[in-house]
Amino acid sequence: QVQLVESGGGLVQSGGSLRLSCAASGFILDYYTIGWFRQAPGKEREGVSCISVNEGKTLYADSVKGRFTISRDNAKNMVYLQMNSLKPEDTAVYYCARDRRPVARCSPDWEISVYDYWGQGTQVSVSS
Repeated sequence: QVQLVESGGGLVQSGGSLRLSCAASGFILDYYTIGWFRQAPGKEREGVSCISVNEGKTLYADSVKGRFTISRDNAKNMVYLQMNSLKPEDTAVYYCARDRRPVARCSPDWEISVYDYWGQGTQVSVSS
């Protein structure tokens, strides 16, 4: 069955870095766009980054642009989120998710309903 499993979260000081991984199984990653979302306590889930199938085009939320980098390795069924210059406001549970539409483009409206499978999340905590 389709599964997404995140790893790589942890506690880091402000200005530090973390690399999140999303291991995909049960489907052909090559055909699907993958998004990273995050949810802080008391806040709604928000889109962070997305990587599409078409030429691996990427999209970032304004709040992380220039600090986060998304990448994918289809041969290894992995998607990564490199997070640099972390800030306390980046503290959240981070999720990867699969866009249900094969070969979809990333969209800046971050519509959650188009994502059909989600991982369990990994906690990222940034201390000041």
